[in-house]
Amino acid sequence: MVRWGRGGSEGGAFLPPHPIPDAPVTMVTPCPTWRHPDRSLHSQQLTLLLLLLLLPGPPAAQGMEDAAFPHLGESSQPLPRACPPRCSCPRADTVDCDGLDLQVFPDNITRAAQHLSLQNNQLQELPYNELSRLSGLRTLNLHNNLISSEGLPDEAFESLTQLQHIYVAHNKLSVAPQFLPRSLRVVDLAANQVTEIFPLTFGEKPALRSVYLHNNQLSNAGLPPNAFHGSEAITTLSLSNNQLSYLPPSLPPSLERLHLQNNLISKVPRGALSRQTQLRELYLQHNQLTDSGLDATTFSKLHRLEYLDLSHNQLATVPTGLPRTLAVLHLGRNRIWQVEANRLRGVQRLRYLLLQHNQLGAAGLPAGALRPLRSLHTLHVYGNGLERVPLALPRRLRSLVLPHNQVAVLGARDLTSTPGLAELNLAYNCLASARVHHQAFRPLRALRSLDLAGNQLTRLPTGLPTGLHTLRLQRNQLRALEPEPLAGLDQLRELSLAHNRLRVGDIGPGTWHELQALQVLDLSHNELSFVPPDLPEALEELHLQSNRIGHVGPEAFISTPGLRALFLRANRLHMTSIAPEAFLGLLHLHVVDTTGNPEQVLVQLPPTAPRRPRAWGP
Repeated sequence: MVRWGRGGSEGGAFLPPHPIPDAPVTMVTPCPTWRHPDRSLHSQQLTLLLLLLLLPGPPAAQGMEDAAFPHLGESSQPLPRACPPRCSCPRADTVDCDGLDLQVFPDNITRAAQHLSLQNNQLQELPYNELSRLSGLRTLNLHNNLISSEGLPDEAFESLTQLQHIYVAHNKLSVAPQFLPRSLRVVDLAANQVTEIFPLTFGEKPALRSVYLHNNQLSNAGLPPNAFHGSEAITTLSLSNNQLSYLPPSLPPSLERLHLQNNLISKVPRGALSRQTQLRELYLQHNQLTDSGLDATTFSKLHRLEYLDLSHNQLATVPTGLPRTLAVLHLGRNRIWQVEANRLRGVQRLRYLLLQHNQLGAAGLPAGALRPLRSLHTLHVYGNGLERVPLALPRRLRSLVLPHNQVAVLGARDLTSTPGLAELNLAYNCLASARVHHQAFRPLRALRSLDLAGNQLTRLPTGLPTGLHTLRLQRNQLRALEPEPLAGLDQLRELSLAHNRLRVGDIGPGTWHELQALQVLDLSHNELSFVPPDLPEALEELHLQSNRIGHVGPEAFISTPGLRALFLRANRLHMTSIAPEAFLGLLHLHVVDTTGNPEQVLVQLPPTAPRRPRAWGP
């Protein structure tokens, strides 16, 4: 008789697919039907019972096997299903149990599985006996469960010798697993409560390339000095949103991207970045770095560094020793009061310099301080205390962003050093019309976007570049519009005049005549009593909300056949204030907003309109 082993499965014990090899095998032969005269009645009963057991049962249906009959080499229990209940198995090697609210690890996963997803469930533990069966796994996704360190045995992954990607982010781990497979390429333990990792969590993993530990509770004490020893291929390491107080030593020299933002880092120890010569991106924003926490050698060995983010710290000066390869330098929201030219002399490849929300005053950017930055494309100085546009800026500058400063004067030659400027933002400064020279913008022949919103302008600036696409003048004190300042702007596509003091009678005849490409016109929050006449023919979007419009005549939009969206909310319109013929010919109109008027407004569209517009009422 064959002796069978036992093991655990759903519903009780299951028989393994093969007999235990060292069990003795004895052939059972049928007993003869004659009786020995000396046999006892007990022996006769046993013989009869054995014969009954050996009698064949009813014939199995064609194509079916008798599930109750144990065949040699098979279990007497049903074979495991090809796919666990409610899961999907799009391929023979893939099992997807995502988002099923599972509380128990499925125990009938095929041994052939290479990719297993159990993310978005309620698992609290990983049973070793189930994981150990899946030795062929290459991807294991446990993202967003309730797995704690207590529910994760130390040996949980030791049999997964082919595992390459493991995702255990958004769980309840308090410490990292002590041992992870040597074969790993990507490990994601982000968004747990990890306070400690171990030498063999990430160490001795020659194929490991990406490690994600952000949003945990790691301090420097929880990172052993040999945490990445033997893992010389790691290119991405994320330690952001932890509790590190200084930059960890002994980081992998192969790093290309290092995320350390949102920690408590006040110092980068000398030599901490001396081996990371492959580093291209370094994120140190939202820390507590001061000038004393950096020195001239901190970044000097980073010969391939292109992106450096030091924003949201406590720096008072631009760091020294910056790599000449740097393309983006983010220094916003520090305490920098002056930019010295010698600090930037070596970074001639710099393209983006971000200095917003510092303490740069009238002398914060001396003339020529940025001149060494010959490749500079964008300069952000938002939210400082500059009183004038910095002089002698790099000639190749394309974007100058200076809103929320104290700029009160714009002279004739202030912008002559940047003829290639395409975007100029001087919004929310102190510019008055009398202090803007009539030729201030004339050198900017490549200018496409000009933002002068939130100043003190009472009239349109003159000498505007003819290639403008966008002109923003909202929130000024404009009282009149004349055609001359807008002459030649035949490429203008968007014009914002909202929040001024414009009346229809103060808009001169022919004001819109040359704006042949204008598509968006914002005249909201003014003092208009009716729709201005002779609007540009190309207009598609017209904002007239929050004016004093009480009537819309039959020819109000006769000059704008391509109108698609019209905003008339919060005016003085009544039920019959819009003439029935007002929208005749507007075949593309699909939005008419009349909310916030004294009465619900009737909107009538021609029956030939391809789409019925949305007409809103209070």
